[in-house]
Amino acid sequence: MSGTPGQPPSGIDELLERVRSGYRRIGAHEAHEAARTGQALLVDIRYAALRERDGLIPGALVIERNELEWRLDPQGSHRVPEATGHDLRVVVICNEGYASSLAAASLHQLGLHRATDLVGGFQAWRAEGLPVEPASR
Repeated sequence: MSGTPGQPPSGIDELLERVRSGYRRIGAHEAHEAARTGQALLVDIRYAALRERDGLIPGALVIERNELEWRLDPQGSHRVPEATGHDLRVVVICNEGYASSLAAASLHQLGLHRATDLVGGFQAWRAEGLPVEPASR
């Protein structure tokens, strides 16, 4: 995903704009409703220290970023039980909505064409007053 030949690679802002143009991102309330009604799987990719500090979204599946593709590939030998097929609607959640965009784009490359991410990440979820529970220690 670098620039065209002979030009410098694109910066992260351009890369984010490019990958985000490939799907529709969703807000916290839409993600909450989709998860509540069983229409989407929320996947929290934040690292442990952030989950311990800020808490968890009830019902969200925790998969750290470095394992995401292996766990959600419906054809993979290391997939989680929730990875039932390429039509699965996955909402990736990071801390502020940046890493999750790149992660959602990666899931698209695996054929998970309904993958998206949460605008503003966990911080937006919490700011909207949506459910958060303490991380178990």
